[in-house]
Amino acid sequence: MNERWAVAPEPEGDGALLVPLGGDGLPAGDVLREADLVTAVRARPDVTRWVWRNSAEVYPRLLAAGVRVERCYDVEAAEQLLLGHEGRLGEPRSAAAAWARLHNAPVPPDPPIRQAEGPAAQDSLFEPQAAAPLPFDALLEVYAEQQRRHDLAEYPGRMRLLTAAESAGMLVAAEMHGAGLPWRADVHREVLHELLGERYAGGGEPRRLAELADEVSAAFGRRVRPDLPADVVRAFAQAGIRVRSTRRWELQDVDHPAVAPLLAYKTLYRIWTAHGWSWLADWVRDGRFRPEYLPGGTVSGRWTTNGGGALQIPKVIRRAVVADEGWRLVVADADQMEPRVLAAISRDPGLMEVAGHPDDLYTRLSDRAFSGDRDHAKLALLGAIYGQTSGDGLKNLAALRRRFPRAVAYVDDAARAGEEGRLVRTWLGRTSPRAVGTDDDGPGEAGLPQELPPGTPREDGPEQYVPGYASSDARARGRFTRNFVVQGSAADWALLMLAALRRATTGMRAELVFFQHDEVIVHCPAEEAEAVTVAIRAAGDEAGRIAFGDTPVHFAFTTATVQRYSDAK
Repeated sequence: MNERWAVAPEPEGDGALLVPLGGDGLPAGDVLREADLVTAVRARPDVTRWVWRNSAEVYPRLLAAGVRVERCYDVEAAEQLLLGHEGRLGEPRSAAAAWARLHNAPVPPDPPIRQAEGPAAQDSLFEPQAAAPLPFDALLEVYAEQQRRHDLAEYPGRMRLLTAAESAGMLVAAEMHGAGLPWRADVHREVLHELLGERYAGGGEPRRLAELADEVSAAFGRRVRPDLPADVVRAFAQAGIRVRSTRRWELQDVDHPAVAPLLAYKTLYRIWTAHGWSWLADWVRDGRFRPEYLPGGTVSGRWTTNGGGALQIPKVIRRAVVADEGWRLVVADADQMEPRVLAAISRDPGLMEVAGHPDDLYTRLSDRAFSGDRDHAKLALLGAIYGQTSGDGLKNLAALRRRFPRAVAYVDDAARAGEEGRLVRTWLGRTSPRAVGTDDDGPGEAGLPQELPPGTPREDGPEQYVPGYASSDARARGRFTRNFVVQGSAADWALLMLAALRRATTGMRAELVFFQHDEVIVHCPAEEAEAVTVAIRAAGDEAGRIAFGDTPVHFAFTTATVQRYSDAK
């Protein structure tokens, strides 16, 4: 049996076309026709990887019929990664667009992103978007050309691993949508009543918000709308207090009787609008919350969701996430993930040794370079990653540079590349967007690096990076690219971790039900919880080996087996 087969639904009717593929990506046999997608895939259980246009078009249909695919290659997910690697991120990524570029034909725009709205939205989230029609032979041509483009990548093996990992993420996303996060609507309503009080007819603010709004107005001595930032700023100005915004960090140190009820109002208002009764009616069905996860939804590779706010569930609302009877939630947080990734990609011997233990990385770091001051060690390392390179941050960074020069040089080089308008890449090859206003044509002085990816330490020692020499826009881009090479590499690692965990739990009843960039939740029978915990920890280290090679870095997890999500932290 050939390793790879391509499959696609027929443009009209329910039939499906499929063909075996050779190592060059070209057809290795005749195109066959089956009555439907499910029959086509179910009849070939020995296929090790299915190639298709878009996972959202195909995989939910298979899952609904009880057909689980081990591996796939998502042509449109790969197209986006390849375009980015070529410095063309933002061009249409559809297979039809890729085919048009091959033939110098007019390139169709990508269909607009669907918005999830209304009570029935989640039932149609995984329906395929309207896309330009593409004949099966054209899809095969695009796939073969993508294989050639992989060979032209700076590091072809890494790039192939990245597209495989992104495709695996598409499978996980569809399966998590199908499984759903266990959600007790009755508990959610109890929480809302406890926090917000009674609902008033007509959809107005609930009782507790109305009371807090009255307290804010009473404190100012006039009617103030706490949900209108401009009204609040004016009210403070009339009281002789200048504030630029109503953000919590700016208000919390203001001495005025309106501050306490205003901050309480803002917290509850957010819960009411983002996860209140309307959200519950729209998003929770049959005891499950099923958001549409979008792998690679950000340029750094982090996931997003299309509606539902799945990645911003307040802790108090997590009380409604309750395992089924006899089941448990295994909640796992990756410990200090980005610093460990920096150690792996920079190949800094000292930082790799620090990150080679499962215990607290910042404590070990402080013992090495900061006289036991954990807080300074943490600020220094996060400052290096996120670009806080002034004031105390600069002092801490200098201490970090002395002890871990290759790690600091890695992010410094990435920052310099960004300030100069060049592109940077994650370890596997995910590429940053081009700076606004640049017009370079590819590799070289102002384009992609010709040899080592930005951030690779120089053999003759790190250059000293001096922040502040560039314009404010350039410095902002430098901060972005500094973080991109680490955060993006962490996102790549997370994809491989999910793929390893998915494989390890095959044959169990356990289900992956939630993921954000450093956290995963598995819903499983109580008797499987221990095995799931072991599988999560093993998946982290396996992903590290696959992504970054043989390094001493250990990717640790803090895990908790709980009945309710809110009990995990």
